[in-house]
Amino acid sequence: MNRDCFSTYMSPLGQMTMASDGQNLTGLWFDGQKHFGSTLTFHSVQAADVPLFGDVRRWLDIYFSGRNPGFMPPVRLRSSDFQMLVWRLLLSIPYAATTTYGALARTVAQERGVERMSAQAVAGAVARNPISLIIPCHRVIASDGSLAGYAGGLQRKEWLLTLEQTMGDRFEKTIRF
Repeated sequence: MNRDCFSTYMSPLGQMTMASDGQNLTGLWFDGQKHFGSTLTFHSVQAADVPLFGDVRRWLDIYFSGRNPGFMPPVRLRSSDFQMLVWRLLLSIPYAATTTYGALARTVAQERGVERMSAQAVAGAVARNPISLIIPCHRVIASDGSLAGYAGGLQRKEWLLTLEQTMGDRFEKTIRF
C-alpha cells in the first residue's frame, strides 16, 4: 500500500487514531492531543483497516485490561537522530516503571558524548513521540515525582500510570539509566 491510512480505536480514555503506511504503525494518538497526526501526510491519507490495525487493537485491548501486552506491533519512525534516540530510550522503560526527564537527559548526553543535555530538550522530544502508549512517553515524570507534561493530558497520564501499577506502589518503581 502506497498511501498512508488510518483507523480509530475507542479506549477508556477516549477515541484514539492510529496511522499506518500499510505495513508499520506510524502514529497512535488520543484524538485532539498535542501534536496529533504529526506523521500523517493529509493529502494522501485514507480510512482503511489494514491487518496491522488488528494487532494494534489487540495490543491496546490487553494494555487497557491492565496487563503488559508482551509484544510490540511493527513501527516506523522518521525524525531527527536526537528524537529517535530519546524514543529508543522510552522503549527501555519497563511496564509499571517510571523515569525522569533528567535521567533521560543524562543518558542522552552519555550516548551523544557530550557533558550535559537539557532536560527541557529531552521533554520536547518525549512530547513529540508519535506512537502513544506503545512507545511509553507517559512513564516519564519530573525529578520531584510530579507528573509534568503529557501531550495527551495530565489526567490521562495519571490514569495510565495508575493502571500499570498496583495500589500503594504508585511511582515507586523508578529506573535510572
